[in-house]
Amino acid sequence: MTDHRQDRVLIFDTTLRDGEQSPGATMSHSEKLEIAALLDEMGVDIIEAGFPIASEGDFQAVSEIAQNAKNATICGLARANLGDIDRAWEAVKHAPQGRIHTFIGTSPLHRDITALDMDGMVARIHDTVAHARNLCDDVQWSPMDATRTEHDFLCRVVETAIKAGATTINIPDTVGYTYPRESAELIAMLLERVPGADAITFATHCHNDLGMATANALAAVEAGARQVECTINGLGERAGNTALEEVVMALRVRGDILPYATGIDTTKIMGLSRMVAAVSGFPVQFNKAVVGKNAFAHESGIHQDGMLKNKETFEIMRPEDIGLAATNLVMGKHSGRAALRAKLSELGYELGDNQLKDVFVRFKALADRKKEIYDDDLIALMAEASLADEDAYLQIRRLRVICGTDGPQEAELTLSIGGDEKFVDATGDGPVDATFNAVKMLHPHDARLELYQVHAVTEGTDAQATVTVRLALDGVVYSGQSSDTDTVVASAKAYVNALNRLVLHRNRGNLSALMSSAG
Repeated sequence: MTDHRQDRVLIFDTTLRDGEQSPGATMSHSEKLEIAALLDEMGVDIIEAGFPIASEGDFQAVSEIAQNAKNATICGLARANLGDIDRAWEAVKHAPQGRIHTFIGTSPLHRDITALDMDGMVARIHDTVAHARNLCDDVQWSPMDATRTEHDFLCRVVETAIKAGATTINIPDTVGYTYPRESAELIAMLLERVPGADAITFATHCHNDLGMATANALAAVEAGARQVECTINGLGERAGNTALEEVVMALRVRGDILPYATGIDTTKIMGLSRMVAAVSGFPVQFNKAVVGKNAFAHESGIHQDGMLKNKETFEIMRPEDIGLAATNLVMGKHSGRAALRAKLSELGYELGDNQLKDVFVRFKALADRKKEIYDDDLIALMAEASLADEDAYLQIRRLRVICGTDGPQEAELTLSIGGDEKFVDATGDGPVDATFNAVKMLHPHDARLELYQVHAVTEGTDAQATVTVRLALDGVVYSGQSSDTDTVVASAKAYVNALNRLVLHRNRGNLSALMSSAG
């Protein structure tokens, strides 16, 4: 029997499932595996690795993550039908600890969509949860849009799921509609009214549409929820999900009023934050809580004076608590491999010898172009290294841009396409436009450029520029990101990265369709 006063809160990370559903945040197979390994190492209790029925690529990623798991429970998402549930079980069954997470929309709006009346929905919930429990001892069930579901009906369906074998009941605020007091009252109401509620774990899954996801999640914990569903950097659909780093650090810093522990190694937070930002193409806003660039920056004279006398005057957390280096030592072209390894370790990157060799080559190339290399430069360099793919379908071999004060700008581009090198000379309204036109001439496509964003990594005229590009095609968004001291080169690489994601997504879709037709 679960004691809802216990001090342990389970962290359920859904970066690889709900987070990846952010438009443009599609991750490659290898990126998913690397993020899952880091989440496991950090101490995340449950990793929702994906939606196995969605595509063959999703199934393979969840399956491989399950097979590689060391400590975390690996979870697969499934709709309320037997085919989804069977596919989820096939993906997670080889994990040391597997979980099936099945759901159905229970609010009046969702019942209208499913064309089920209340009795029909109750029957569907019983049958699907029971089927999942026959396959797996660990079954989670979610009433989607729970916060807009009538309380009497919510109690009825939760009781049905528990009787059918659910071991975790997740209460999602699917559209970020609720308020902290309501979030707490909902959990308390279910614990009081539903028979058997004290024998299972209640979870909370909040979205951030009104900016209250973390507050709503913590309110639910105070009321008795003992699992929080969250994502790194708050990544997720629309305004995102509850941010893992916010919940974990709030529980750690405010243990006086939130006496609940997690198993998270908080020193791993910053490294994971940077990696997720790099592979998703979603940079972290500067003033983001816990992991933002300015989270530990102090410019006000009063603040700086206080920090010099006693850091606790204006810092409630230490940078090193989340794996952030307290110093910003300058590196340069005379810095050796050992110094680079030590600095990267301070920044949260532990590299093997082969990885270090590759990064050191990139570091030296950057040092030849940039006199002083700061922490942010190295972070951008590591992001670039993690996105580099020697087997990518499109690869830039050579780019030369010719600019003048009158007339169109010119770009000469050599692009490797599937191993074949092709050359084109294109013009455009500016060097970036000319470069993008050259790429499109060599690799024609119908994707629309939705976002082109540039920001300087550090100060100075020799600063690296980080460029983010988002392309949209058939309702799907593909993101690419790259950094370079040459803004045009960074732009070209970011554009090509986005196109490579588009190609990868299309190839996965074709494979999935082929498998379906063959089956």
